[in-house]
Amino acid sequence: MSHLLHIDASIQGERSVSRKLTARAVAAWRATHPGGTVAYRDLGSTPLPHLDQDSGLARMVPREQHTAAQAASWRLTEQLVGEVRQADTIVLGLPLYNFGAPSAVKSWVDHLIAPGLSYDPATGEGLLGGRDFLVLASRGGGYGTGTPREGWDHAAPWLPHGLSMTGLQPRFITAELTLAYVTPSMTELIPLADKSLAAAEQEIDGLWAPAAVA
Repeated sequence: MSHLLHIDASIQGERSVSRKLTARAVAAWRATHPGGTVAYRDLGSTPLPHLDQDSGLARMVPREQHTAAQAASWRLTEQLVGEVRQADTIVLGLPLYNFGAPSAVKSWVDHLIAPGLSYDPATGEGLLGGRDFLVLASRGGGYGTGTPREGWDHAAPWLPHGLSMTGLQPRFITAELTLAYVTPSMTELIPLADKSLAAAEQEIDGLWAPAAVA
């Protein structure tokens, strides 16, 4: 039976573009996987604890030497890696905050980097590959080639590197200029925002659609 892991990270609630895109993708997936199941994690409303001095070393010392805080952190990592292992498809909403990924997404990635769970420490082989990992990114401004802020999006380039040890390989669909709808100084960019959003939605709608028969 097919299984999808749906992850949101936006703190914008119903105003979030990335949440609308992930919801659309999950609906499209459900339509073509009628027997499939979906698990949901909301990093925006329930963020994961960041690795700190008390818990972070859980990934670097033998389990029998874990403190209580390290043991609790390791159990959470086991849970998060287990959620990924159970999924054939992962859908992650990735908004851009201050030109980078939300800290909650960074924490999720940090928890996934776990020897013996997500990668083989002896060989370096990633153990979570072979899954369809779709990232639906939203950006308030424009960061494309030739724009004044080309290269300022540090979320999309970072994610494949951050997860590289695990074998997960994200593919991206992006809607940008989303702040045009709520920022008076960007009003003239609304047509471009509409075009970007429509293109993202169209790509999502075709993701799992059956191929046309000639």
